[in-house]
Amino acid sequence: MKRLHVHVAVDNLERSIGFYSALFAAKPSVTKSDYAKWMLDDPKVNFAISARGGRGVDHLGIQVETDDELRELAGRLKAAGEATRDQEATTCCYAQSNKAWVNDPSGIRWETFFTFGEATAYGEDEPVPAVTQSSSACGAKSGCC
Repeated sequence: MKRLHVHVAVDNLERSIGFYSALFAAKPSVTKSDYAKWMLDDPKVNFAISARGGRGVDHLGIQVETDDELRELAGRLKAAGEATRDQEATTCCYAQSNKAWVNDPSGIRWETFFTFGEATAYGEDEPVPAVTQSSSACGAKSGCC
């Protein structure tokens, strides 16, 4: 089963945790000094917020339950002619994951990922070049999740 992932950059983490906890009628499943995450079943979403710069939707994604599902999803994107930026055993958002990043035709960043463990540090995505018409790699700003 796949789960939608939404990551929003906020300017006040504490107030945002209060707002989203009221909206979802649930406390975050993960809370750190710069990050919070809700693993909701209704709606089925991995919703994350962070106070690490920027404001607004940082990226969208699809979280899968197995590495095989990730490879199948990334394979479909590649077969459709999209360039993905694959990451193996990366640390991001206090988790260890395998990922395939892609930008949609409008430049919106999408993260497809399989999480297989926790991490004690937030981690960072390495900077990547800005998207060009011939490239669908991730945008220039850091954005892991």
